[in-house]
Amino acid sequence: MPETMWAPWRLEYVERTDVGTQHSTDIFLKLPQEQNDEKNLILFRGVTGFVMLNAFPYSNGHLLVAPYRQVCELEELNDEELLEINKLTASAIIWLKKVYQPNGFNVGVNLGRAGGAGIPVHIHWHVVPRWNGDTNFMTTVADTRVIPESLASTYEKLSTALRDG
Repeated sequence: MPETMWAPWRLEYVERTDVGTQHSTDIFLKLPQEQNDEKNLILFRGVTGFVMLNAFPYSNGHLLVAPYRQVCELEELNDEELLEINKLTASAIIWLKKVYQPNGFNVGVNLGRAGGAGIPVHIHWHVVPRWNGDTNFMTTVADTRVIPESLASTYEKLSTALRDG
């Protein structure tokens, strides 16, 4: 029988109605419009979508792939967006393999707030490099992530890999 961990302090967040609504900031609309890619951690711009570093990564190299257009459901994307998002996701994996040589990846989409989406009004993919043994007591017991490299260093390494082909 699995143990139950009670976290009643989370109820306030779960019951909030403004989290991820149009009233909160949609970084996937705002940041590409600023035209300051390094500051905003945008690594690559395509025609219908782009790739950026996650500012709150699960591991070094955690990338986000998003369409420019604000849609919240997978079925709302058109064929051009679906094709490019998948190509960008595949490219992100190639770039991460070149720079970090991970042993595997988690690739996924959280649909809706209940599905774990931090910004449920704008669909986006997570590309998370993983290494054998990268889960340790800090994450599983202490609810703490250890990220050994700064976002600036990660951005520089990945943008160099993109420029070098």
